[in-house]
Amino acid sequence: MTPALQDRVLDAALPLIAFEGWTDRALEEATKNAGLVLADLRRAFPGGAAEALEYFTIRADRQMRETLTRDYNLASMKIRERIATIVMVRLGQQLPHREAVRRGRAFYALPWNAPAGLRALWRTMDEIWYLAGDTATDWNHYSKRLILAQVYLATLEIWLGDNSAGMAETEAFLRRRIDNVMQFEKFKARVTSDSGAFFSRFRRV
Repeated sequence: MTPALQDRVLDAALPLIAFEGWTDRALEEATKNAGLVLADLRRAFPGGAAEALEYFTIRADRQMRETLTRDYNLASMKIRERIATIVMVRLGQQLPHREAVRRGRAFYALPWNAPAGLRALWRTMDEIWYLAGDTATDWNHYSKRLILAQVYLATLEIWLGDNSAGMAETEAFLRRRIDNVMQFEKFKARVTSDSGAFFSRFRRV
């Protein structure tokens, strides 16, 4: 199994997957169209369509990381700008494969595929926060990724139907959701701080 062979099979399959979904049949047809034999498909993706979809998401994570590391100075941005930039770069890169992404969501919505879908989502959220500079190792490490997953999935729904220039509708929605989360986090921090001060007065009595 080599990335080059996986890329060759996957690239040939993506146009078919847009119509047929993530199926072994689409992979087999794509393999033949690419001038390969079924033995090559088994070497590339021994787990079939499920493994091909997993590789598709891993490759998207890698491409996102390479682009952001090379072309963006994330350290100079505020945290909300970093997150918005990272998510929009990822969605922009996936725009040519929007139907494959839609089909992937349908694949992961099946109960027996849900665990793999959750792993893929968590891996992407972890990569986004890593690129944003997050170093948390306590419970915040998990809460940040869970909150971002909710924002990301909601934004993905808009993106799948967004025909605006430059994905303007998607970006506007994403920024609103991020602002809402940031405002809630500030409110939560203030309540926690005020509560601590309130109860500390009783401890001094």
